[in-house]
Amino acid sequence: MVRLKSRYLLCEVCVSERSKLQLLGERAVFQAVRAAVVKAHGQYGAALFSIGSGVTYLNAYTGVVILRFRKAYYQLLWSALPFINCIETQGQKVPCFFNCIHVGGTIRTCQKFLVRYGRQQLCRMLPHCKTEAEKQEVRRAVRSCSQSLFKVTQQERDDEDEEGS
Repeated sequence: MVRLKSRYLLCEVCVSERSKLQLLGERAVFQAVRAAVVKAHGQYGAALFSIGSGVTYLNAYTGVVILRFRKAYYQLLWSALPFINCIETQGQKVPCFFNCIHVGGTIRTCQKFLVRYGRQQLCRMLPHCKTEAEKQEVRRAVRSCSQSLFKVTQQERDDEDEEGS
């Protein structure tokens, strides 16, 4: 039996109004990506997209999306993402664009990167805080990210130790 390898693209859906993110659904994102692939690569792209592609994860609060493509042609499909300028959902068009922030071989690597990326974003926010209460809130969020990252790395070490025994 042959294992089919995939690539996972971790993307941010960037919108002008954060409240519009709540309207997004996996199906709407999937259809927008499929339409962009057809627009950029025609029937050949549509055929490649129909084999093993999908939306693995969508967080409508943060605008984070994980897209799955087959390893052999993920770059071709990735090249179509800039053609997405709006997502039609619930009878409304949400103007947006996709910012690909990571390409990984597994969902787990994308999740680890997302934790590190979130921590970096919070550290970038710290100098822009105006009040001491805002700074304390951001520091608390950075500590919680650091703790979750520590738990993930500790769990990996434990898994490696079990495999080595």
